[in-house]
Amino acid sequence: MPMDISCRTIDQEMIDKIKEISGQDVYKCMQCGTCAAACPMRDIMDLSPTRLVHMIHFGRRSEVTSANTTWICASCLMCQVRCPRGIDVPRVMEAVRQLTLRLNENYIEPFEIEGVGELPQIAAVSTFRKHTA
Repeated sequence: MPMDISCRTIDQEMIDKIKEISGQDVYKCMQCGTCAAACPMRDIMDLSPTRLVHMIHFGRRSEVTSANTTWICASCLMCQVRCPRGIDVPRVMEAVRQLTLRLNENYIEPFEIEGVGELPQIAAVSTFRKHTA
């Protein structure tokens, strides 16, 4: 019985845009998993940083933009420090966040957050910049 293999097109535009925004060549990634092993937030991410970069390699825009990985990334730089290829993964994460926000869909709705008025102003502003279009 023949297998049904759905052929997906590679979204080269997304790959090029991520490279332009981040300045990083994701094709340098050899999928060693060091970034995922170093990530303190890995357990609550949909996709590990390694898997997210893998999805970027194949231009899988919907999987990349719908994953919570880029939003949970703490930008702690552990992945960058340990990457044997010197890829600045937090910059790639930021580029994916920017591409997602350019779709004009907020990841969070500011007015739905309880106690937002009690937050330190700088924390609220930085969160809204990161998570809203």
